[in-house]
Amino acid sequence: MTHALIVIDVQNDFCPGGALAVAEGDQIVAPINAMMDDFDAVILTQDWHPAGHSSFASSHPGKNPFEMTQMPYGPQVLWPDHCVQGTDGAGFHPDLRTDGDLIIRKGFRSAIDSYSAFFENDHDTPTGLKGYLDTRGIRQLTLVGLATDFCVHFSAVDAARLGFDTTVNMAACRAIDMDGSLAAAEKAMRDAGVSLI
Repeated sequence: MTHALIVIDVQNDFCPGGALAVAEGDQIVAPINAMMDDFDAVILTQDWHPAGHSSFASSHPGKNPFEMTQMPYGPQVLWPDHCVQGTDGAGFHPDLRTDGDLIIRKGFRSAIDSYSAFFENDHDTPTGLKGYLDTRGIRQLTLVGLATDFCVHFSAVDAARLGFDTTVNMAACRAIDMDGSLAAAEKAMRDAGVSLI
């Protein structure tokens, strides 16, 4: 068991019609499904926020979605309410295969957001994914999913920093691309040693 596919946040709220829709987010579902049988392990991540999460603009009177605020752990984009636990929006896209080995839920602590599959946004609180991969002897990772410039980007950089051989398959990702965030994410991933294919 050496090579895992990490499927990042392919959820209804990140697909067209969702609360935080990524353009063409649904178009990566079929390619991801087709890739799954080529890997030793498949791990899916799921954004899983409690209602009233601190990263929601609605939790900050006078603030609007996509504005920045300062949190104890650093700068934070304020998002529309999305992926609230137990809602349809938090569910995986209905056509996505969910017969993988593990589902990691992140962002469930109300006071801190979590982009990365490995750490919350304080870059210190672990999700448990590294321990799972270590236990199974998995050292090589390919990441796909939503969105390229946020959760895929932060997950890939953390994976490389933790010593995993990390690749992002860009054809099976889609980006929000807010104020040049895609180009910045691509540079950050390359600078961290991530292979972009």
